[in-house]
Amino acid sequence: MSMTSNFADCLRDWEDLEKDYQHIQETQRLYREKLDEVARLQTSCSGAISRQKKQLRQLSQALRTYKDSASGAEVCAIDEIQAQINNRPNTFFEMEAFLPKKNGFAYKDEYEKFKLCLTIIILVFSFSLRFLMSTRFAYKDEYEKFKLCLTIIILVFSFSLRFLMSTRALDAAFSFLLVWYYCTLTVRESILISNGSRPNGTFYQQFRNPYLAYCLYQSFVQFLQYYYQSGCLYRLRALGQRHNMDLTVEGFQSWMWRGLTFLLPFLFFGHVLMCGLSFMVLFLGNFCTTLAVVKQKFQSKKK
Repeated sequence: MSMTSNFADCLRDWEDLEKDYQHIQETQRLYREKLDEVARLQTSCSGAISRQKKQLRQLSQALRTYKDSASGAEVCAIDEIQAQINNRPNTFFEMEAFLPKKNGFAYKDEYEKFKLCLTIIILVFSFSLRFLMSTRFAYKDEYEKFKLCLTIIILVFSFSLRFLMSTRALDAAFSFLLVWYYCTLTVRESILISNGSRPNGTFYQQFRNPYLAYCLYQSFVQFLQYYYQSGCLYRLRALGQRHNMDLTVEGFQSWMWRGLTFLLPFLFFGHVLMCGLSFMVLFLGNFCTTLAVVKQKFQSKKK
């Protein structure tokens, strides 16, 4: 009787499991349908945004062409439409933040940057190249030519971005160029140091401790700024006054004084004062050094 009862319990358990299994299958089927629906909506939204961007560019170009021959009322209407067109990229950026990147370029760029930084770190800490004496001088000359060439490129690039072009992609390319340039200089200078260059002189030792003290204080102030900024953003997002992807706080409200009163002394009497004194000392040092070099050149010329 006990065995029959136990078998009956097993049958009931099996029936319950079978019902639960059918429910799981139905839930999984519904999940796949919703997932397909979300994918279709994502594709539709991404395509619509792309088409809207293209059509807005075409419309903006047509309006600029027509504006030259338009009357006063038409010019006002064109300016109003153009202002609305200029505001659309911000809205599209917020929309695209919730859409997947189909081409994966963002992740690829991050991977390439990580690989580049990792390679540079390995080169800096593991490079121990030793050149022959003649090769050392040739490498140093090539290093100086590299600095000159990249300085000219950066000068032309920055001038073009400031006065001729204004695109976010080129700004990002310029920032990446600066990062690559200084990282490459670090690697090349480490190679030169391993081949006899002497950067660790008296002036470097005099500069080192004040510079490290400045970096220490700046990091501390940035730590305080982070907590103040994150607290303000959290409250504004909770109130629905800021987007979830915002990084900075724009505007000022009365309740922000609560955290700012603690931060202001470090900013005004420490950070600003320290930066001002540092740049003042840097200016005086460069100015006096330049005058000393010019004076020495004149004296050697007279002799």
